[in-house]
Amino acid sequence: MSRPLTLTKSNKIYQEALTLTPGAVLGIRRPYNFVSGEYPIYFESAKGGKVTDVDGNEYIDMLCAYGPIIIGHREEEIDNAVIDQMRNKGFCMSLTQDVQNRLAKKLQAIIPSCEQAVFVKTGSDATTTAIRVARGYTDKTKVLRCGYHGWHDWCVEVKGGVPQKLYEDIFEFHYNDLDGAEQLMKTHGNDVAAIIITPLGHPLAHEVERPRPGFLKGLKDLAEKYGAVLIFDEIRSGFRVNLGGAQKEFGVTPHLSVFGKALANGYPLSTVVGKKEIMDVLAQKVFLSSTFFPNSLELVAALKTIEILERDNILGAIKTKGEEFAKKVEKVLENSGIDCTFSGGPWMPFITFNKDKDNKYKKFRPAFYTELIRNKIFLQPYHHGYIAYRHSSADLDYVVSQIEAALKAIKF
Repeated sequence: MSRPLTLTKSNKIYQEALTLTPGAVLGIRRPYNFVSGEYPIYFESAKGGKVTDVDGNEYIDMLCAYGPIIIGHREEEIDNAVIDQMRNKGFCMSLTQDVQNRLAKKLQAIIPSCEQAVFVKTGSDATTTAIRVARGYTDKTKVLRCGYHGWHDWCVEVKGGVPQKLYEDIFEFHYNDLDGAEQLMKTHGNDVAAIIITPLGHPLAHEVERPRPGFLKGLKDLAEKYGAVLIFDEIRSGFRVNLGGAQKEFGVTPHLSVFGKALANGYPLSTVVGKKEIMDVLAQKVFLSSTFFPNSLELVAALKTIEILERDNILGAIKTKGEEFAKKVEKVLENSGIDCTFSGGPWMPFITFNKDKDNKYKKFRPAFYTELIRNKIFLQPYHHGYIAYRHSSADLDYVVSQIEAALKAIKF
């Protein structure tokens, strides 16, 4: 096994934080979601495709802030556009600045489902807005869901503090299980306002899945048969799988879509887009407001991010790198002699260990990710990674070499 990292300062800050913030850090960033005692808890800085922790350890960042970093950290062209807006125009006002129109027009031009758009801040904001819009448009209540859609009451997996009545009209089906969705619609269809799904399947701690032929189109047909709204949750897939989203990549246009994360390369912005007829309920019937939703810095960042994505063919470059990376990793796994699976290529790479009768997979996972972090590869054991534009071919080849070394080191 490799030598442990020095994490003295990270651990010291964590102990202090336990007295200041419940759990020290929130949710998925808590140590038990990584490998406790092996991973850093606090970062100091980031640049390009790398991050540095408070103890000075530098890592190849394959988690990319859980997805928002599509180009790289601290992109000067984007940051300079934001600084210019901040210094010369301001960004938080009682009325909306016209940059909102410019970004909405751009989204109309590139996203198939976008006839109109509204801007919010987080993925949870966007999915919850979309559900409210669908309920307002259809005057129905029930929702079919597939995938992770955020932390709000209707969809959060951890139910502590959430009354049952707030999610009793939500019904879950599994990705690529069209029959399961159809059965739910036969039972509840006349009362279903929306079917919401991540068009690329990425369930927690499980392999990333692509849609089987006919799956997404079948869901759209089901929604239209029963007068429901089909919503694609493209918070992760948008501006990564394709500039127009997974809906463009897979050729199925939903009625509503939500986008976030890579939209503004790390600035807090998400959007709900869709058919004008449906979105129009936000004009009067359905209420949506926040002091900070119209803030312009994030809108400026998104416009500049999209400009760079188009100008420099960023997504094409990421796909090419990702495909080559996937081939190399798959070959390493095939030769490893360990029962594990690579999925998510070329956009969201993930290595999972398959369940076995002796439960070795439960030992393999923490041991494998311990080896990676000790050798300066930052990935999350229960969540797929990402490839950013600033990951060089040399970076990715180093990651492949360390995956191979880690698999050799963990054989029991």
